[in-house]
Amino acid sequence: MNDIIIKKLSSDEKIPYDLLLLADPSIETINDYIYRGSCYAAYINNIIIGAYVMIRTRPLTLELVNIAVIEEYQGKGIGKILIFNAIDMAKKDKVKVLEVGTGNSSISQLALYQKCGFRIVGIDRDFFKKHYTDKIIENGIECVDMIRLSIDL
Repeated sequence: MNDIIIKKLSSDEKIPYDLLLLADPSIETINDYIYRGSCYAAYINNIIIGAYVMIRTRPLTLELVNIAVIEEYQGKGIGKILIFNAIDMAKKDKVKVLEVGTGNSSISQLALYQKCGFRIVGIDRDFFKKHYTDKIIENGIECVDMIRLSIDL
């Protein structure tokens, strides 16, 4: 997909909430991190088809907190393009570690992150029970724990 343009959204651009909600069902959580981080959007023909958000968590460390692709473009490698773009942005920012977390029930996301070089470093037990009011079910599995992954840059 050579016709994808990825750019950082400026503070005056509209936040693509509909897109971000595909990856994180909590508007409160999105509002918590969106203003602390940087949102990057992927465009095809000036239409947003994907986005990701990164926040600084510790010195020389960023966390990829949301990666979303509109449904009609899912399964076409856009997520992988976004992840590799995030890795490139982190390297340009002289970051040493890029982290990401996903639900225990997010089977395809877990596979994707590992295919992109991330390794599992821990589990935040009961993360989704503590931080989300509505129960999340994916792949017939209740999303309860956050699987933490990272990549050294």
